[in-house]
Amino acid sequence: MSESQENSSTPESPKSLVSLPTTKVARAARFAKTGFKVGTNYVKHYAKRSVGATSTTEDLHAANAAELYGALSEMKGSVLKVAQMLAMEKNILPSAYADQFAQAQYQTPPLSGPLVIKVFRDTLGRSPYEVFDEFDINARQAASIGQVHFARKEGKPLAVKVQYPGVADSIRSDIRLVKPIALRVLGLAEAQVRPYLEEVETRLLEETDYKLELRRGTEIAAQSAAIPHLEFARYYPEYSSARILTMDWLPGQHLKEFLATNPSQAVRNQLGQALWDFYAFQIHTLRQVHADPHPGNFLLRADDGGTLGVLDFGCVKDIPADFYEQFFALLEPGVLADEAHLASLLTQLEVLRPDDAPAQRDLYLRTIRASLELVARPFQQPTFDFGDEAYIQSLYALGDDLMQQPELRQQREPRGSRHFIYVNRTYVGLYALLSELKAEVRTETPVLAAVAKL
Repeated sequence: MSESQENSSTPESPKSLVSLPTTKVARAARFAKTGFKVGTNYVKHYAKRSVGATSTTEDLHAANAAELYGALSEMKGSVLKVAQMLAMEKNILPSAYADQFAQAQYQTPPLSGPLVIKVFRDTLGRSPYEVFDEFDINARQAASIGQVHFARKEGKPLAVKVQYPGVADSIRSDIRLVKPIALRVLGLAEAQVRPYLEEVETRLLEETDYKLELRRGTEIAAQSAAIPHLEFARYYPEYSSARILTMDWLPGQHLKEFLATNPSQAVRNQLGQALWDFYAFQIHTLRQVHADPHPGNFLLRADDGGTLGVLDFGCVKDIPADFYEQFFALLEPGVLADEAHLASLLTQLEVLRPDDAPAQRDLYLRTIRASLELVARPFQQPTFDFGDEAYIQSLYALGDDLMQQPELRQQREPRGSRHFIYVNRTYVGLYALLSELKAEVRTETPVLAAVAKL
């Protein structure tokens, strides 16, 4: 966590999750209430249109988005995490939903003080004031799975992550409850999304396992120690449990605040290089990756020409060997010109199917070519400038351009290996961070080769 957050606490509101629904019955009732209101909005929308009154689709989406986000913020946990993920992906949701869900990436209402103390007593057998010499009961940051508090022990500043009650137990039931609403919004059938929901459910369950996060964070930090300009927090098992995770409080600022200090281009480049090298090393050497690269999980400072602090190893994706080989084969120079090879790779990656009609096959091939031509550019050059405004604008416009094609808009069925979800999410987040930094990076660097031999 950032030193700049030490004075950023906000007083708890009366609705600081005192009424957090944790039981299956309570959460089902909250979902039912939301589903009823969403259904009522549809009825009102079509009733108005039937009598000639004005009611646009945008109005309907806005009303439903506000209702859904209100429910998700109150319930926390897996459903709010999924909303956060969807907000990172352009063109999946109508803009009204994306705008509302984007709030989940930054700040949500914190857990009340009495519930924080209860979590400590339930899992460590002591209150936080007995565990630490100093503990701020007001959360410095609150998100979907847990919130972070500032503490001090023997003079050392610490970040203490406290998991919301009932999150782990509610994930499977939450997904079952929210599925009908999500399928209606997206216009999909359950069988079409089942593999993807199972992948998301697996990762979400792992994110609630703080013992697993402690182990992964410790291991990846140790393995990545030789990469320059990175900093990782040390974890403290003696002050941690299944629902509490204690680590060093890292100095630095989140991306938005750091950029406001007007860092030099050299500092931007060094930070961008550290990001690129960290992710390249994880993916190509460790074959697993910190798959939650949004701005809240990094701390930046100008020390030593640019130092990057890495936070939160709750979401780590293991990359199977076959998917790794097929995915990166798509990024090789010349693959787009070899239609037979491209089609073979896309079939292995479950994007194309043997029973696809010729027109449908051609549609997917055109779409993938347009996407890969842009996405693969950084991998095909020794140095790449993520500050190139024309490139970034083309990348952001890609989805809009594709969705203007009537044939593609009719193809609502999801395609591709379930492993795409978190690998794509990783690169979406990484590209976004690098473009915000306007960093120029060496995509093939000697440090990676040296570290890989360790």
